[in-house]
Amino acid sequence: MKLKHVLIQFFNKYLSQLKGVSKNTIKSYRDTFSLLLPFAAQNYSIKIDSLNIDHLTPELIVKFLNHLEIDRNNSVQTRNYRLAALKSLAKMLLLSYPQYAEIKMIAERILNIPKKRSPKPLIEYLTQEEILKVFNTINLKKKDGFRDYAMLNLLIDSGARASEIAMLKLDYFDKQNKILKIYGKGMRLRCIELSFKTIELISEYINNYRQIPKPQYGEILFINQRGEQFTRYGINRICKKYLQHVLSEKRMKCINPVHCFRHACAINMLCAGKDITEIKNRLGHERVETTMLYLKLNISKKRHIQKEFIEYTESSIKNDPKIDEIIDWENQKETLSWLDSM
Repeated sequence: MKLKHVLIQFFNKYLSQLKGVSKNTIKSYRDTFSLLLPFAAQNYSIKIDSLNIDHLTPELIVKFLNHLEIDRNNSVQTRNYRLAALKSLAKMLLLSYPQYAEIKMIAERILNIPKKRSPKPLIEYLTQEEILKVFNTINLKKKDGFRDYAMLNLLIDSGARASEIAMLKLDYFDKQNKILKIYGKGMRLRCIELSFKTIELISEYINNYRQIPKPQYGEILFINQRGEQFTRYGINRICKKYLQHVLSEKRMKCINPVHCFRHACAINMLCAGKDITEIKNRLGHERVETTMLYLKLNISKKRHIQKEFIEYTESSIKNDPKIDEIIDWENQKETLSWLDSM
């Protein structure tokens, strides 16, 4: 049986129709096979179109996984992600071709390939003091300054992933009820309550600072400078740009620019005495065991910084000095424009 025909069934029917996985998952799985097929063809000295399902042996797969780590310098985590895609294909084979003993044996052997264990990375998060410093570096007078300010405030308040922020639509934001709908991994929906400050910032961004989008992106909340929807990489670049003003070069190497905001959200909730289940639901973790990792951290509490941060999140934007700066600047521009028109 041609591997090509099996993959068409896998992507067009099994993943999208039967399992209903997200577009991001499909893209990730597609990337896996885009790497595997040339590797397998070269290994067997045949053309890609000549690959059959019986070429997909556990020996080849292990060789491929080692190639990812050694030759492509991929992390163990990436290696395991690629293996997960292949195991998903194996599950489809068991479901779709139970009458073929040879295919069943290949699928079962693939499913028995173990994930590679690796040390769990440290949870790197922003302290409340660092968060306030990051916000202070944003120049609201620049073209996209207010958008970035609103986005970073939303990241720290919601604990959302970069891909989740990129997917937000205007109607996911409910100002009246202070609710934001977020579609997370596996298209799981969660509704979270936002702080008063974040509600005001998002509303102000939508009403006065949101760039006119291209027609196909009209319903997207955050629009980039090209009038298009952000990618998670674009959001990552924005976070990195502002973090570099506050954090040392050494610290920057240890953190994920977007995820450090997500971790900081969890830590802030923990410091505020929130229940672990409440933190899990806000972050959109599938298992509570993932959230429990935050309980192992040694969190030093600086009362004056905590008080200052709480005052910041609970305040109105009318009392935000950065908003005062942009109002003064815009009033000055209006005055100068009036003088120029005389």
